[in-house]
Amino acid sequence: MEAFAIARVQLSFASIIATPTGAERFATAFYTAMWAESTGIRELFPAGMESMRRRFSTAVGWVVGRLHEPDTVDNFLAQLARDHRKYGVEPVHYRVAGSALLVAIRECTPLILWTAALERTWAEVIDRLVETMATAAATDDLPASWGATVVGHERVLPDLAIIRLETDGPIPYHAGQYMSVQIPQRPHMWRYLSAAIPPNPHGQIEFHVRRVSTGWVSPALVGETAVGDRWTIGPPLGGLHVDRESGRDVLMIASGTGLAPMRAQIMEMAMRGDNPRVHLFYGGKYPCDLYDLETLWQIAMTNPWLTIVPVLEEKENPWWHPAPVKEPPTGLNRPVYGKLGRVAGQFGTWADRQIQIAGSPSMIRTTLYALSAAGTPRQNISFDPL
Repeated sequence: MEAFAIARVQLSFASIIATPTGAERFATAFYTAMWAESTGIRELFPAGMESMRRRFSTAVGWVVGRLHEPDTVDNFLAQLARDHRKYGVEPVHYRVAGSALLVAIRECTPLILWTAALERTWAEVIDRLVETMATAAATDDLPASWGATVVGHERVLPDLAIIRLETDGPIPYHAGQYMSVQIPQRPHMWRYLSAAIPPNPHGQIEFHVRRVSTGWVSPALVGETAVGDRWTIGPPLGGLHVDRESGRDVLMIASGTGLAPMRAQIMEMAMRGDNPRVHLFYGGKYPCDLYDLETLWQIAMTNPWLTIVPVLEEKENPWWHPAPVKEPPTGLNRPVYGKLGRVAGQFGTWADRQIQIAGSPSMIRTTLYALSAAGTPRQNISFDPL
């Protein structure tokens, strides 16, 4: 697709999400149009759609922003199509979704911008997206989901748990990817979690989960999960990885449980003899938020290619977690104080690095801004949209 056409589509979508309620209105219009067009498709989706609407708008925005990277977009859409098989979505449903998407875009784009030429361009984009997803769903030979049994549940903080499972069969994910999970306490409500350990032949997997006070699923994951629970896990998603062929060193920036995909990659790298240098900024508000810092310290002490920089906003733990603050081992970095993205940006442009960011959406946005302001090339930076 020509650069001018891509820019026209991106401007149109930017106008849709320009207001605080724009993304919600767009997603609502899409699902309303899709359910009106196809009888029975509503039953494939959960009753509560707030999380799905948010993820849908995020995914569309991520794709639109990368139309100039067709291979990246195709890979993401293929993964997403395979993941949707767990809902019972079939290839034919993507045609219905494509029609509904065009309706939603037409309805939500300001009239002053909507022209026959723009509609043709959007139709061309949507046709390609639909074809990519329908083909991926039709040709996938992996299971739609895997069963798993909880074998460990550790509350490391009042609002954070490490959950360990053994899957019924090995899941073909790579370190850095994430998966959707469904738990017995919240049937039909899928949530995305990053694997915190690399894959192994025994089907063991670990997730780090932080409770969101307004969430439907995370409170049950942290507070109600019990050993013996049976989970359902969807296909692996995401593209975070270390590109060894590039010859470039690596910058990782993670906050909270965003550490999980970085941790899995670092653990896998520690099994190799030769690695690029990895510089990890690991951030949180309080020292206790760096809940797995000791594991990282242990890896760094025996792997000189790894540098860990703790980043904190406060020097002491809060009253509700009055644990003593641990000192780093001799020779390792002491904490740096400030906002995570701002601290990372103060160290330079990192223009010679391949960069990964993982954390909350707001953390990713502010870190992207800080790195861009420092002169970091946007194409060097990777993060997963969901």
